[in-house]
Amino acid sequence: MSQPRQEVLQKLTPVLTKRWLSPDAWQIGVYERLDGYLAVRKALDVHPDDLIQLIKDSGLRGRGGAGFPTGLKWGFIPQGDGKPHYLVINADEGEPGTCKDLPLMTYDPHSLVEGAIIASYAIRAERAFIYIRGEAVHAARRLRNAVQEAYAKGYLGKNILGSGFDLDLVVHSGAGAYICGEETALLDSLEGFRGQPRLRPPFPAIAGLYASPTVVNNVGTIASVPYIVLGGADWWKSMGTEKSAGPMIYSLSGRVVNPGQYECGLGITLRELIELAGGMQPGHELKFWTPGGSSTPLLTAEHIDTAMDFEGVAAAGSILGTTAMQIFSDQDCPVYNTWRWLEFYHHESCGKCTPCREGNYWMVRTYRRILAGHGTVQDLDTLQDTADNVFGRSFCGLGDGAATPVMSTLKWFRDDYLGYIEGRTAPRLSEKSLVGAH
Repeated sequence: MSQPRQEVLQKLTPVLTKRWLSPDAWQIGVYERLDGYLAVRKALDVHPDDLIQLIKDSGLRGRGGAGFPTGLKWGFIPQGDGKPHYLVINADEGEPGTCKDLPLMTYDPHSLVEGAIIASYAIRAERAFIYIRGEAVHAARRLRNAVQEAYAKGYLGKNILGSGFDLDLVVHSGAGAYICGEETALLDSLEGFRGQPRLRPPFPAIAGLYASPTVVNNVGTIASVPYIVLGGADWWKSMGTEKSAGPMIYSLSGRVVNPGQYECGLGITLRELIELAGGMQPGHELKFWTPGGSSTPLLTAEHIDTAMDFEGVAAAGSILGTTAMQIFSDQDCPVYNTWRWLEFYHHESCGKCTPCREGNYWMVRTYRRILAGHGTVQDLDTLQDTADNVFGRSFCGLGDGAATPVMSTLKWFRDDYLGYIEGRTAPRLSEKSLVGAH
């Protein structure tokens, strides 16, 4: 083992993933033997407001992409309003390249259940929902089994552990629509309507599920809560950086030797993560990469020493997002990959707003022309102008996510586009792809 790899291994932080490799870790008996449901007992002995303050003090930020302070979000829920409160866990993981929530729910579902109980108690919710992507059949089965086990042991239902607190937890499978990863579209879907984003304000904290105060959190966020309750705010802040506290699960895919999930303190660099993953594949050199899924601005090999925390990635011109790091080499084409992502966003657009619906339609067709060898220099101006009109003008973040790789590849890899236009690069698409593309 190389010395650099040994040094990087010391930065591994097995917190959220510490049970993943334990035999039958998804069963409640194993979970309880490995500190499971101790945090619930501790949490139910304190005032809900003290729990919210604990999460604020820990510096926990949302693990779903935006990085909003979790304790602050919980504190937005009005108390004494006479309305039911709800906790909704966004498990609709559908971002291309993102795969950190699915293994967590598959191998350690009780950590999410326990976190849901604590979070619900803190915001005074008596009903909670886990909205999971429809294709995630295996993870959904594990979650439902975990919920049944928790009911049987008295961790869910009436008068939990004699505390007087009641909670029902429902696992709801969606129908596989990427748009339902947007929190208000998710709420509409959960209510039985077509999943489309809502106009805000009002925000979910005031009028969310069933027009009642609602907290919507990501899987990784809620699964972190039991560890903070047991370890304390200072322990949590001992990992990560000053403004980005705690550990994070990084998903590495693409041109690395060992793709997979790597849990480290926030602030580790891409260079160190690639070293953890066994380095680049033989014969490949890093060319570009996504720091947080395909909807985040691409970065290049020049950014290899970027600190992978909320502030570090933002300073480099991108977003930490879902820490889905797709690694591409000098043998990969940024133009072709952007087209593949754009086809996804075009397909998944709900069509509610004009910029996203029309902009993605025309950008996809422009990419097809370029990749088939029929593009012009004017097409690059058209792409830039269209992306500018989609970004920041769409009803929700899907439009921004679609425009982002277009704008960042035009910024960093304009010559790759010109290669197709000038005939220096062989076409990647056939003439058949141009049907309807003009």
